[in-house]
Amino acid sequence: MDKREKKVSFFQAVRLNNRAWGIWWRLCPGLFAAITGSSIIGAASPYVSVWLTACIINELAGDKNPETVVRLAAAQLLAAAFLRLAGGLLKRFKNRERDAAVSGYDRIFMEKMFSLDYAYMDSQEVYDLYSQIVQNDKWSGLGLHQTMVLFEQLVTAGARILGGVFLTVSLFFARVPGEGEGFAWMNYPVWGVFMAGFMMLVSAASAVCADKGQAYWTRYAAETRFGNRLADYYMSLNKDRKRAVDLRMYGQQENVCSIYMTRYNPFGLSSGIVRYARGPMGLWMTASQSISVGLTVAVYFFVCVKAWAGAYGPGAVAQYIGALNHLFSGMSDLMNTLGRMVSNGSFLEETYQFLDIPGVMYQGSLTTEKRADRQYEIEFRDVSFRYPGTDQYVLRHINMKIPVGSRLAVVGMNGSGKTTFIKLLCRLYDPVEGEILLNGIDIRKYRYEDYRKLFSVVFQDFQLFALPLGENVAGSGDYGSEQAVRCLLEAGFYNWENVMGRGLDTWLYRELEEEGVEVSGGEAQKIAIARALYKDAPFVILDEPTAALDPVAEAEIYERFHEIAGDRTAVYISHRLSSCRFCHRIVVFHQGTVVQQGSHEELAADREGVYYRLWEAQAGYYQEVKSD
Repeated sequence: MDKREKKVSFFQAVRLNNRAWGIWWRLCPGLFAAITGSSIIGAASPYVSVWLTACIINELAGDKNPETVVRLAAAQLLAAAFLRLAGGLLKRFKNRERDAAVSGYDRIFMEKMFSLDYAYMDSQEVYDLYSQIVQNDKWSGLGLHQTMVLFEQLVTAGARILGGVFLTVSLFFARVPGEGEGFAWMNYPVWGVFMAGFMMLVSAASAVCADKGQAYWTRYAAETRFGNRLADYYMSLNKDRKRAVDLRMYGQQENVCSIYMTRYNPFGLSSGIVRYARGPMGLWMTASQSISVGLTVAVYFFVCVKAWAGAYGPGAVAQYIGALNHLFSGMSDLMNTLGRMVSNGSFLEETYQFLDIPGVMYQGSLTTEKRADRQYEIEFRDVSFRYPGTDQYVLRHINMKIPVGSRLAVVGMNGSGKTTFIKLLCRLYDPVEGEILLNGIDIRKYRYEDYRKLFSVVFQDFQLFALPLGENVAGSGDYGSEQAVRCLLEAGFYNWENVMGRGLDTWLYRELEEEGVEVSGGEAQKIAIARALYKDAPFVILDEPTAALDPVAEAEIYERFHEIAGDRTAVYISHRLSSCRFCHRIVVFHQGTVVQQGSHEELAADREGVYYRLWEAQAGYYQEVKSD
């Protein structure tokens, strides 16, 4: 079933909203007090005005005492001033608390993303779920944000209903005097009950029609999410410098904009929501307004007929008409809000589905040995792996040892499983079959954080951050300057002081600092290598570390590779097989399995092997570089 058509029951909606309010309460309990106070003041203001106006009219129609009229007028002015002042203060308080809650709301999802197991972070299904939550929120606050809007509407509607009942209950008990014998039947209690029930029924019908009309917005949520994604993508192209060259060279500006503005615009005049508005949604909303008008006519008729019969004076007419209008408006709002609670339920379920993603990785209790000699040995023992939700294995029956202090090269064609092997080694994933051992103990028995500290990794798609250079190298705001400089030099970034005008305090990129430095791909790669060296972990893993370097810088990294690794165990992934000549052992991956292991000389001598074919394919390149 399409999520946009999924329904939850009323009681399910109450349960879902209660959980949401609990989340908001933990974030900002003051927001509930601010909303409640502001809503009550806002609902009470018109009733106070109606009641005091009725008192003034009664006095003018009765005794006409000037002092009484003046006192009532002054009371109305003072009440209006007090309520306006109190409402303004409470609104300011509410806005402040709401701003604080919104920042906390963002933190909920940020902390959840940080705490997710990497296997979930790397899952397209989880990414799509989170994107849906974000787009629902952007669309019209559907999800958690909507629940606080609903809470405010519930409190406001409840306060309006209570105030309306207080000021109108006497209407149904006011008796027509004896001279109004033609209307004596209005004194029967059943008539008052009938009229009250009729008014509530009509009010409920108006709310139901409005809710059915509003439901079309919810049904359109899937198309709107897609529209927002398109808008986020296409509207950001104008500030994406990486795509600016291609846009201009191939004249794509008009083309990519037309895709959004014409073909896939869910908000245009030919969109589904506009068709709904012209059709059933518009009809339901019109029916709701028509019923409301009919209710107003019925209210005026009932109140005026009873006044004509002599049940009360003109002041009471003003009081009852004003109060009844507010009362039934509150009832309509209440029912409409309850309907929106149900409509919002399916979007809350999506939110909780994301927030309730469990941590499935077993968190061991053993502490990894703190060894100054870095004597750690890794063994893969019959390890197989497939991604969650798939039956196809990425790796099958991997068996190997990574001896202490060794230099291991991992090679193979794209898609052969090399990067997945590294992620298993770092325990970003757990094996589906088999086990990985550290000094003879299954790595799942170690504390996760302790085990992860053993590895420094430069992934092929590494990321630097819009932070000062020193903090990027150290991965921390508190770092040793001398150590950071040493690691930059070891990584081959010899001219870093010339590139970085403010030394280690120079910001990278310009997202947060207008004087930030836009480093080249090669410079960024050297900084990433320096970051791995700064961590000084027993294992250093380099996944295509020279992909963005020029041949000279690449040769320097190769020549100094043994020195850079020091006494660390190093794992080196590369498509450039010349790098493998600096390693003790080479492991060749092919179609998810290890097909060859050995030194460069041994593997190059096997003319039937995968390594020989790869080497021969690149031999011309190596000879050309050497002749240069």
